[in-house]
Order: sequence, then structure tokens, then C-alpha cells
Amino acid sequence: MQEMILDVDTGIDDALALMLAVRHPDVNLRAVTCVAGNASLEQVVRNTLTVLDAAGAGDIPVAAGAVRPLLAEANHAAHVHGSDGLGDLALPASTRTVVPMHAVELLRREILASPTPVTLVPLAPMTNIALLVRMYPEVLANIERIVFMGGSASVGNATAVAEFNTWHDPEAAEIVLTSGVAITMYGLDVFYAVTIPPEDIVRLAEASEPGTQLVGRLLKHIVSVKGGEVRVAGDGHGDIGDAGAVCAAIDPAGLSTVNLPVRVSLGDPLTRGQTVVDHRTAGHEQHGAGDSLFRRIDVALGVDGTRYAKLFLDTITA
Repeated sequence: MQEMILDVDTGIDDALALMLAVRHPDVNLRAVTCVAGNASLEQVVRNTLTVLDAAGAGDIPVAAGAVRPLLAEANHAAHVHGSDGLGDLALPASTRTVVPMHAVELLRREILASPTPVTLVPLAPMTNIALLVRMYPEVLANIERIVFMGGSASVGNATAVAEFNTWHDPEAAEIVLTSGVAITMYGLDVFYAVTIPPEDIVRLAEASEPGTQLVGRLLKHIVSVKGGEVRVAGDGHGDIGDAGAVCAAIDPAGLSTVNLPVRVSLGDPLTRGQTVVDHRTAGHEQHGAGDSLFRRIDVALGVDGTRYAKLFLDTITA
């Protein structure tokens, strides 16, 4: 059984990731922590509790965390996720409540209490995780790996070169990447490659089981807003986005990674939030000024999309 914690800014693909983590038989979802990102913190918390209801989750502790990035102002993504962060589907409010502690305190409690090292899966700007690293570095010894959705070794989506999560709080991302923990970057190079065909989306949306039906409705929204995204393979297909990072944590053999030096750009407005990935071959790194500040992490450059789509569908509909 894999001990796992998700840190989310629950919009649509975070919701798919939560569904997968809750329903996979080999995952013990110890906690879910919330941070501002796709939507305001208040909305993210509301969405997270609603999705846990639909997933049929047990008593999983949920905590609210940072309301904004470490330095910058918050920049939400309503143009992708809808004004409520969940595609404006008018979902019923949950009666669940958050635990009476900050997300960083819940992270500390659950990581230290875990009988085996935890897999930490941040699917959002990493503000909460950076605060955890700085406040309670003792937890790092009981983290097996951080598998984060964020960054890109090529082009961006928030800007020409920056992916949304790292762009939203680049200082936080840089703190986490230099924490010394084993890290896998599940970025835009693989993000769009795990897709669900239109016939399966229809089947999910017409299911009688509430969680399965919600997954189908969310995927329909993804198709409607990403119709012009050339990186999504297949006409009418919907990418599972953040849920792919959970797939990678569950089944790392489906991911192709290369251990590469990475830094996060913090200064220049043109590149702020970019994950600068050094693809150069061994022996050339010393030619660039400041290269000693790069940290090696596992960068996902390829994924078996069919394998992960099957993992996702089989888990959701089991």
C-alpha cells in the first residue's frame, strides 16, 4: 500500500486526480491539502470537499493552506476551469469540513505519522510545500519522493516558456526543487499525452454512479475548452492532466524520465516561472555561469499514454 498525500488547487484535472487517488486499491490517501491556484483558496477547499463526496471517499483529512504565492499576487485560471473551478456544473455543496489546522501543519503531522515514507504529489503551485520545507525540514526524511505536476522542458502554457503552477509561485518551486528530496517533474512534455477517447467520455458521463458520471462531465468540459490545443492527441479526446501525475506515482514504469539539472527562473519577467532544464551532455555544464545552482531531478520526457489512460479508466469504473 502506497502512502500518499495530494496538495491541490482543485480545478477540473485536480478533481480527476483526487478521484483516482481515492479509488485506487493500492493507495492510502492520508490527507489532502489545498492552496490557491486555479481558483481562490476558499473555492479550492469547497471543490475538494465536493469531489471527495462524489468519489465516495472515507474520512480523509483536508486542510486549507496558503491564500497566495510567497511573493506575487494570485492569478487564477477561470478561463480554463470555469468561474467555480469545476466547469460551472452547479455541483451540490459538501457537508464535510476541513480540519482545524493549517495545511502545513497537516502535512507535517501525516508525513511524520506515516509508517512508511510518503509519496507527496503536489498538483498546484507549491506554496504549501515550500513552507513545509522551510518550517519543518525534519519531514524530508520520511518523504519517499515528490512527484509534482508542473514545469516544462520545452514550451509553456501560462507564458511562452512557463507552465502555470511554476509560474504562479516560482519562488516556492525553486525552494522545493532544491530541498534534497528525490523529485519527479511531470510537466507539460507529458501532461497532454494521456487522453480519454470521446466514446469513453460519453460512457462515463452517462453512468449512474455519481463519481464516474462527474468524471465524464469534467472531461467533456476539458474537451470544450481545449479544442484548439494541438498537444492533445486525438479529435474529441480529453486529457486527464494532473491525474497523470498520480498515475506516475502509482505506476512509474509508464513514465520515461531523464535525470537532468533544473532551475526555476525568478527574475526576468519574460522567463519568470520557467523551469530551465539543462539538456547538455556531460562535460559541458561548466561552461554556463551559475550552473552550480542547478539541481538534478527526474524530468518526464515521455509517457505511455495508453497505459495510463487504462489505469485511470479501470480505477474510476471499478
